[in-house]
Amino acid sequence: MRDMHYPGRSTVHSMNGMCATSQPLAAEAAVNLMRQGGNAVDAAVCASAVLCVVEPYNTGIGGDCFALLSKAGSGDVIGINGSGRAPMGASAAKLRDQGIEEIGLTSVHSATIPGAVDAWAQLLADHGTMGFAEVLAPAIRFAEEGFPASPRVSLEWRYLADYLRKDGDAATHFLSNGAGPEVGQMVVMPGLAATLRLIAEKGRAGFYEGAVAEDLVTKLQALGGEHTLDDFASTRADYVTPTRADYRGREVLEIPPNGQGITAQIALNVLSHFDLGTLDPHGPERFHLEMEACRLAYDLRDRYVADPAFGPVPIDELLSEKTAGDLAARIDPRRALTDVAANRDPLNRDTIYLTVVDKDRNAISFINSLYQAFGSGITGPKSAVVMQNRGAGFVLTEGHPNCLEGGKRPLHTIIPGMLVEDGKATMPFGVMGGAFQPVGHVHLMTNFVDFGMDVQEALDSPRAFPGAAGIEVEKGISAETRDGLAARGHKISNALLPLGGGQAIYLDPVYGGLTGGSDPRKDGAAIGY
Repeated sequence: MRDMHYPGRSTVHSMNGMCATSQPLAAEAAVNLMRQGGNAVDAAVCASAVLCVVEPYNTGIGGDCFALLSKAGSGDVIGINGSGRAPMGASAAKLRDQGIEEIGLTSVHSATIPGAVDAWAQLLADHGTMGFAEVLAPAIRFAEEGFPASPRVSLEWRYLADYLRKDGDAATHFLSNGAGPEVGQMVVMPGLAATLRLIAEKGRAGFYEGAVAEDLVTKLQALGGEHTLDDFASTRADYVTPTRADYRGREVLEIPPNGQGITAQIALNVLSHFDLGTLDPHGPERFHLEMEACRLAYDLRDRYVADPAFGPVPIDELLSEKTAGDLAARIDPRRALTDVAANRDPLNRDTIYLTVVDKDRNAISFINSLYQAFGSGITGPKSAVVMQNRGAGFVLTEGHPNCLEGGKRPLHTIIPGMLVEDGKATMPFGVMGGAFQPVGHVHLMTNFVDFGMDVQEALDSPRAFPGAAGIEVEKGISAETRDGLAARGHKISNALLPLGGGQAIYLDPVYGGLTGGSDPRKDGAAIGY
């Protein structure tokens, strides 16, 4: 429990249901839906749709989603991969022939086909109790009637104005007088509202067929994209079996590749070889071990993680005790490794993560994203849909497992997590933020398991990230810890913005209630009833 003499957030407690998101408007909408009889799945899709409106740079219906679902607290967790694929006509050879060496974040070739709306539709049909008309109603209302911009949203939206101006349609739909909204300024988005209404009326067909798909394909093809109406119409999310890693007698579940969740599991397997609980949770020894384990895990991720439909990914080997032991043996507690390839992903802090638990203890861990802020920036002129830039996760090196091919999914950064204890799902959790996410999962899990922090303390704890140029640290990390890391050979730099943002809900096995936390790095809240 936190020291009440100091500023901070207490954990949120309730019995009937809870939602934690990066925006109180979304959390409240989800709780209201549960009050009306909806379950965790209904509420999660509702909250995600609201976030597509009130945090449009972090997520959107032109993006992807993943989810982990436990029915009634069961440890038999369902996974869904709602990540989109490259257009069928895309190929690395075509781009190389054009002199393109890598797919840029604003390139039309970075725009993979959005998978989120289809995943939403499948989750609602298979596990929800309501339809699109009911769960999208709050998002439509906010888009039509407006909402006041909150501080973190205003900060980043205004910062991104120049980026939005690169696409005239993006500027039209997401800027007012050429600028992002000030704190408290009302924002309305009639174009996005109209598209959401089409989905509410026609289901997935309202997005993947007809006017919206035509609007997007026409725009993408005009920019040189290979996208077709058939690519949109054939998009399908897939149910998947989560990967599991044992961490000190608990199971940490992640979505399998093409997601990067296995990266967090590899790092946790490595850290299980060290007695973290005896260390200062904010000291240099702890951060050094965490950074080294994550650096080694990222190295394996960049070599092996790709779409398993296009080639085998050695999941069992990567998660084996032998791999963990071999990697742990490489770590010197006194010195940073010098022979590990740098993480190839650019660090970004975009994406939304949310979690919902309902009165029946259905628990969902849910993440939705455009990748970079406002994705590729490529926006449908009529639909106001911003296309994600997940295709930037592909490489163009022939023979690499993650090389671009038509119909292939790229290495994907968004990862929902689920903790299972004694055969029961006890904590859906996630920490958003692009490449940072595996580190965020590791930091949250070790805070909770090794250092006995509650969910809010575990989210509050200062963070570091092993980026391409060295270790990026938040302001909350002390000078002594920075000096200790530097003495071990790490190059230290200050984080420009806070690292990531997360949510978690713990299903209390003792008293039966729900305990929620929401990251102070965002504007959000855990709300229960």
